[in-house]
Amino acid sequence: MKIDFVVPCLMGLEALIVDELREIGAEDIRAENARVLFSGDLNILVRANICLRHAERVQILIGSFKATSFEELFQGTKALPFDDWIGKEDAFPVKGYSLNSKLFSVSDCQSIIKKAVVERLKEKYKLPWFEETGAKYQIQFSIIKDVVTIVIDTSGYGLHKRGYRLSAKEAPIKETLAASLCTLARVRNFHTLYDPMCGSGTILIEGAMKAFNIAPGLQRTFAAEEFSNISKEIWKQERTRAHDLIDRNCEFSAYGSDIDEESLLIAQENAKRAGVENCIKFEKIDIKDWERKSERGTVICNPPYGERLLDIDTANDLYKIMGEKFVREHGWGYYIISPSEDFEKIFGRRADKRRKLYNGMIKCQVYMYFK
Repeated sequence: MKIDFVVPCLMGLEALIVDELREIGAEDIRAENARVLFSGDLNILVRANICLRHAERVQILIGSFKATSFEELFQGTKALPFDDWIGKEDAFPVKGYSLNSKLFSVSDCQSIIKKAVVERLKEKYKLPWFEETGAKYQIQFSIIKDVVTIVIDTSGYGLHKRGYRLSAKEAPIKETLAASLCTLARVRNFHTLYDPMCGSGTILIEGAMKAFNIAPGLQRTFAAEEFSNISKEIWKQERTRAHDLIDRNCEFSAYGSDIDEESLLIAQENAKRAGVENCIKFEKIDIKDWERKSERGTVICNPPYGERLLDIDTANDLYKIMGEKFVREHGWGYYIISPSEDFEKIFGRRADKRRKLYNGMIKCQVYMYFK
């Protein structure tokens, strides 16, 4: 059974997800703005949820069509094969959004799509109404420039919710973005990783999970585990596969520091829950007192900045200190995410490479120093 899927993602991470999908055996992979499309079977559906580090969620693509009237929206929706997935007892709530389209009322579109799905299922199951007491099949729609795309979500909670982060202080970096920084920095199982402003430890934990090849979704559940179309045996197979791929025999180590003791306690607990506490050491150290503890290393950090935690002047002072501490030397790489267009000037030297990414709604650059 070949299924079409959509993986929404943060803008700028599409290429990383394409690589991941190739690794897990997906087919027909193609990247678009803020999403990647692919196809595969039920095992790939489950594997993608368990293994993708950079994606926001995995959705089944039910269909796409153009609609400029409510009648076109109704008929286009009714023609789609919802009955391939949704049973006569299942719940199928509808939500979505519209951008730059003639059909701009989200509530009206939501109501019409729901009605069309009901009519489709009535014809299939010969029932006058649906109690919707069974498994939840969340229908999501987008209408962009009059093109309607309808999907069924399989993830439930966003894939950034790995299951290890119980709590965090202000402005924690999203797990998917932290994993992406580690991928861009080419973190490997022999690396020594540093985050001198580690907060709740997310970058270091994601780096350790990548080094040990721990699948990010092993500690959580997914909406599709309740789908009648997917056997429990497939979930068991894919979790076993992911466990078998974990490699603890590596030399990876990491050091995290911060000036906030409460954040460090949270970081230690998060690392323990992720199963990587033995390879990460946390210390209370101000960035101005930060020192390297190895001959080689990779530094990745998400420093606080004006839009996020600090005023602009304080953030700039921090960048200057970082420029002094992060010296150019063979065997060392530095990867810093910041929204500041003046970062390189304040830091003190031009980056060897830059990459545009979004941290939430904030447009940023990853400044990479590795030469």
